[in-house]
Amino acid sequence: MAMPAPEASSEFLPASDRWTAADLDRLPENGLRYEVINGQLIVSAAPKPRHQVLLTGLILAVTTAIPQDLWVLPGVGILIGDDEPIPDLIVGKGEVDLDARGIADEQILLAVEIVSASTTMMDRLVKPTLYADAKIANYWRIEINSFKGRLPGEQLPVLFAHSLGESGEYELTHRIRAGESVKLHSPFEFTIDPATLLR
Repeated sequence: MAMPAPEASSEFLPASDRWTAADLDRLPENGLRYEVINGQLIVSAAPKPRHQVLLTGLILAVTTAIPQDLWVLPGVGILIGDDEPIPDLIVGKGEVDLDARGIADEQILLAVEIVSASTTMMDRLVKPTLYADAKIANYWRIEINSFKGRLPGEQLPVLFAHSLGESGEYELTHRIRAGESVKLHSPFEFTIDPATLLR
């Protein structure tokens, strides 16, 4: 569950009635994840080990598969107007300013969210809409806990791969359950069995 914003203090309040990515520079570095989505401050606690083990497995798998002109980064904000959502992992292109607050949305080819119990609404509904509006071509959502709509006998984790359609909304291209090996072609060729990410 997203946590409330820090206690109101003039040093932590936004410059206007909406939070912006620039306002995040004034917040403490205290182990919490601060994001700005639709002008609202979203505060999340550190993820659980299952989430992080899967993320580590995904980083290793993607790093070996991406072309040399692309890069992969975990937990870095995407600058979308005044918003700054932080996907669990991004794949992008072009120079990365190592001291910047985040990375410009036009550099991002793929955003990945690993759904935790506390982030279900954000990861399933809010963030995909934001990423699609920013024209990020690919979005992967990985379910690590039982979820509504899970198919009978479907083993976790389950990866949902989406690509941006002509309508400007994401379209599901693959639903990959643990134990199933599938080759994806966008934004790069990548063969994945979600079960291998938790080893």
